[in-house]
Amino acid sequence: MFERLIAYLDSIKARDPAPRTRWEVLLYPGVWALAYHRIAHWLFEADLFFLARLVNHWSRMVTGIDIHPGARIGRNFFIDHGFTVIGETAEIGNDVTIYQCVTLGGTNPTNGKGGKRHPTIEDGVIIGSGAQVIGPITVGKRARIGANALVLDEVPEGATMIALKARSHLIAAEEWKKDFVPYGTPCDDPCAPSRDCIEKLENELKALRGEIEQLRGDSAPRQRSGTGD
Repeated sequence: MFERLIAYLDSIKARDPAPRTRWEVLLYPGVWALAYHRIAHWLFEADLFFLARLVNHWSRMVTGIDIHPGARIGRNFFIDHGFTVIGETAEIGNDVTIYQCVTLGGTNPTNGKGGKRHPTIEDGVIIGSGAQVIGPITVGKRARIGANALVLDEVPEGATMIALKARSHLIAAEEWKKDFVPYGTPCDDPCAPSRDCIEKLENELKALRGEIEQLRGDSAPRQRSGTGD
């Protein structure tokens, strides 16, 4: 057990140049959050849900990191700085690095369907600060998620994901009647982007401008002839 702890601390030092010694790494909130989570997860697996939540609540207060007791986390997981949220059905592989203010969030809490709601993060993934990975998707091995990226779809192995996906879906009220939309995103994301609608409006506007110019051109000779009379 001691050897595994040393290997874990060394794996963090290899990814973060700031600490000079292992003792400094032991003060990291991400290290303490993971330690508390191991206890909470053990209680959760033993169906001691209240005690698991109690440990989770304490961990969130002292570390600023919220990891649901049901989340499954592999070896050498490193949360740098903290302020991260990890949902109940999230699964995290080995040697994963997450920077501050990341959310591994879920969908469909109101549709009555249980099961997998949160992402699966495979081995060696790096998730930049502020990124939001939402839904029961898989982020492939050694993938990179850029800072502030919004990821709603599957990420291939070794891929790099950047930028926001946010766009207007123009969802009709009769097609989406929900009192609560988790994380502000449609659960099934079935709606087409608004790009086609915008292009259609631009084409119609262009056609109208052409008709106006044509009408102006047709009326100009009549005005000149009226002046000559």
